[in-house]
Amino acid sequence: MRGEIWFVHLPTEPPTPEKGRRPVVIVSTDARNTNPRADTVLVVPFSTSTLKDMPTHVYLSSGETGLEMSVLAAEDVTVVRKSSLSEPRSRLRNLSNTRICELASKIKIAMGC
Repeated sequence: MRGEIWFVHLPTEPPTPEKGRRPVVIVSTDARNTNPRADTVLVVPFSTSTLKDMPTHVYLSSGETGLEMSVLAAEDVTVVRKSSLSEPRSRLRNLSNTRICELASKIKIAMGC
């Protein structure tokens, strides 16, 4: 569902053991996410990058996600297969609709709109 945090090996990363699976937040609509004919979802990966003052980044505290302090880089929005998603070992928090909409506005910036 939209706003949920899952883990996935991103197709843009080399398949190395040290990279492993990384957390992503699902940003596609629930109409797509729950449609049995749609086998993909839109996600934005989490990063612990220390980049500052980027207009396309959303910074999140550990209390907001259940992860360490992290950033969502809107310019990294991607599509992954539902079958490649793994549930986290421990329960993580869902991002609020407000945060997802903030991220959507950052995606527009990343696209130059």
